Amino acid sequence: MGRSYLFECSKCGYRAKVSGRAERGLNFAVQTVLCRDCKQLFDAVTRLRVPDTGKEQGFGLRLQNVLSPARPLTTPPNFEAVLNRLPFKGVRHYKWIRFKPQCPVSNYHRVEDWNAPAKCPRCGVFMEQSAIPFRLWE
Repeated sequence: MGRSYLFECSKCGYRAKVSGRAERGLNFAVQTVLCRDCKQLFDAVTRLRVPDTGKEQGFGLRLQNVLSPARPLTTPPNFEAVLNRLPFKGVRHYKWIRFKPQCPVSNYHRVEDWNAPAKCPRCGVFMEQSAIPFRLWE
């Protein structure tokens, strides 16, 4: 179960609702990243659990959805989209897709891992973490 905390800078007042480190849930994993171009903190999706449609089913037929063919995911979805995703029903086989951490605003921005306690992306003062988690997610 993952946790998101409220981080606040006492000098400039910047606030971010992020996990503050690498966190793992049941269906996805995130890493808090610092975007040098946006000067903000984000939770970037690094791993995602999706149904494996390539498994052999029954008489050698492959399980395929004709109406919406499976497309490979090249860019990771943002944290809110993965958090609000409904669970898959009737699927037995899953696979994990790995993503490189990147900024949700633009994949050309420069990012680096951010682990608490660390400095504010805007003014450079250490940020304070709330004692109680802001959000618990699976």
